Amino acid sequence: MSNNLQGKRVAFLATDMVERVELTEPWKAVEEAGAKPELLSLEEGQIDLFDHYDRAGTFTVDRPVATAQVDEFDALVLPGGVGNPDTLRADEDAVAFVREFVASGKPVAAICHGPWLLVESGAARGRTLTSYPSLATDIRNAGGTWVDRKVVVEDTIITSRRPDDLPAFIGELTKAIAEGTATRSKVGSEAAAS
Repeated sequence: MSNNLQGKRVAFLATDMVERVELTEPWKAVEEAGAKPELLSLEEGQIDLFDHYDRAGTFTVDRPVATAQVDEFDALVLPGGVGNPDTLRADEDAVAFVREFVASGKPVAAICHGPWLLVESGAARGRTLTSYPSLATDIRNAGGTWVDRKVVVEDTIITSRRPDDLPAFIGELTKAIAEGTATRSKVGSEAAAS
C-alpha cells in the first residue's frame, strides 16, 4: 500500500469486547499508509480485545471520546464485536461523536456489529447498509435498507459484515480517506458482491 494518507488522522472508537482484527487490521492499514490512528474510548487506560467470545489481549486508549472533536480527524472507524458497540451505543458522548462525524461529511466506516452506532445516532435512516446479519432488523427498524454484501459504500458511510470482509472494507476505507470523502454509491457493484 502506498503512503497516500500522509498527514491524515483517523479516529477509532471502541471499548471492551471489541473484535480484535476489526480494530487491529484497519489500524495497521491506515498506519502503514501514512495516517495517524487514534483510539477513542469511554475512559483512559486499556480496552479488552476479543476473538469472537474469547479474550485476546488489550489495546491502549489514546483518550476518552468525550475529549475529542470531529474536526481533529479525517475519518472514523467503528469496529465490531458484540459487546463493544452495544456498550458504546448507550453512551451519550460516543453517540454524539458518531452523529457529528456523519454530519461532517467525512468518511465513517463500520464493520460487523459497529453499525449499531449508526442506528443509535440516526445515521441508518434512508441509507443502505450492511452489517453482521443479526443487525438487519435493527437497521430496517431504524429506517435503513440492509443488504448482504462484503462492503457497501453509500453517501459518506462504508459498512461491512464480518472479519472475512476486512480486505474489501480496508480497501474502501483507505480510498475514502485518500479522497477525503466516501461520497458515492456502490451498493451491488461487482466489487461489493458476496
